[in-house]
Amino acid sequence: MSGGRPPPAPRPLDDAERERLEALLEAVPAPLDPLDTGMLDGFLCGVLVQPQPLPASRWMPHVTDVDGRPVPAGFDAGELRALVARRHAELAHAIAARTWFDPWVYELDDDVDPRPEVAVLPWVAGFAAALELFPGLLHAASPAAQEALALIYRYLGADDLENADELLAVIATLEPPGDLAEAVEDLVRGTLLLADASKSKAPVRRTAARAAARRSGGRP
Repeated sequence: MSGGRPPPAPRPLDDAERERLEALLEAVPAPLDPLDTGMLDGFLCGVLVQPQPLPASRWMPHVTDVDGRPVPAGFDAGELRALVARRHAELAHAIAARTWFDPWVYELDDDVDPRPEVAVLPWVAGFAAALELFPGLLHAASPAAQEALALIYRYLGADDLENADELLAVIATLEPPGDLAEAVEDLVRGTLLLADASKSKAPVRRTAARAAARRSGGRP
C-alpha cells in the first residue's frame, strides 16, 4: 500500500535450519548434481539481480540439479524447497532495500588454503551459474555493471572468462582483498550494485563461467 510501512524482513534461517538444508541437499539422489549451500547462496543472488523477476519454477529445479533435471518420483523435496524459498525471500528483502546481508561463505582451515579467494569461490561459482543460465542481466545491464560484476568475478580464474577482455581489464585494476572480510564485502557490494545497474539497456559482454561452477569443489 502506498505510504505504508515496508514489510518486515523475513525470518532468517538459523544455524540448525541451515545445517538441515545442507543435509537435504546432500541427500538428493544421484545422478542429480545439487548445489551445496555456498553455491546455492550465490546462485540465489544471481537470480535476484536479474532485470525481470524470475519465477521459482524456472530456477528452483537447478537447486537440486545444476542442469535442472527433475527429482525422481518418490523423492520428497518439499522441505528442501521451503528452506530455499525462505533464504530467497531473505536475500530478496535485503537486495531490494540495498542493505547488507551475510553471504554463506565458509572460512577454510589454514591447512586447506588460507586465501580468501578460495573461501568465496563456491559462492561466486553459484552466482556465475545463475548468470549463465539466466543471462538477462548480462544482456541488459548498464556499463556500470562491468565494475560491479568485476567485484564478484575477480575471484574466478581468467580461464573461466571467455571473450571478456573488458571485464578482465577492470578486474586487473582492483587491489587484492586483504582478508576474507574484504572478499565478502566485495560479494555484497557487487550484488547490490548489480541490482542498481540491472535496469539499464547498454550491453555487457557475456562471460562463460559455468565450468567454474562445476569445478568449485566440495561442500563446506
